Amino acid sequence: MQEQMQADFTLDLRGESCPYPVIYTLDTLEGLEGGKLLKIITDCPASFRNVPEETVKRGYQLADFPIKNGQDILFYVYT
Repeated sequence: MQEQMQADFTLDLRGESCPYPVIYTLDTLEGLEGGKLLKIITDCPASFRNVPEETVKRGYQLADFPIKNGQDILFYVYT
């Protein structure tokens, strides 16, 4: 289950409106070495679709489906 995953890094983007969650996520992923797990937290509704689409398009792998936790959306992405 995703909530039990142990991320190497967490990126808290709550309060950031689109397109910033995607931009900051991609910038962070580019700066991480391969094999790391990044946890992204956002509350921007468009991120539910945009973050997975853009990360996969650029060659990163989602650890699992995004999950909603109240207003927060959680993503886990491997570098």
